[in-house]
Amino acid sequence: MNVKKLLLIKTALQLFYSNGINSVGINEIVKESGVAKKTLYHHFSSKEQLVLATLKYRDHLFCQWFESILNSKKTGKESILALFYGLDNWFNNRVAGLDEFKGCYFINTAAEYGDPNSLARRSCKEHKHKISLLIKEKVSMFINKTDECEVVANTISLLKEGAIVSASVEGNIDAALKCLPTVLRIINEDY
Repeated sequence: MNVKKLLLIKTALQLFYSNGINSVGINEIVKESGVAKKTLYHHFSSKEQLVLATLKYRDHLFCQWFESILNSKKTGKESILALFYGLDNWFNNRVAGLDEFKGCYFINTAAEYGDPNSLARRSCKEHKHKISLLIKEKVSMFINKTDECEVVANTISLLKEGAIVSASVEGNIDAALKCLPTVLRIINEDY
């Protein structure tokens, strides 16, 4: 990828994530990045296109981190537990490469776009679906029945999402750890 294009994406992501998409103008991105406005518009025809590029970039960064957590353990149950410890690290700013925790960029972005059919909202939905599939893959390592696997994976995903929102909105930075007793009960059931 072109160096200036990547710089624009990284700068826009940092500004959007810190301040909100609607609070950041193109001029601020240009000023912060040091890249000319003409160059920005050469790479992105609109702010919307830049938003989509930041979503794609953040998806790549987040999924790399998320998969590394899930794949750091040998069993599905250990992977699910590691997920919540990983979330705790993220909420407490102990994850290099994800910036200071300000909630989920995809939840934050979806909240700024009212139209559920907008490209940005669809991109956010695709990201959440991808993360849910990664969780389901680990759950399927200890639950063979499709229906039960689906229910447990969805429950784990909902606990994860709730912890993210609680940490972000309420400042409850130990939300992921508070989920652990419930997670342990769920994964230790006889299926």
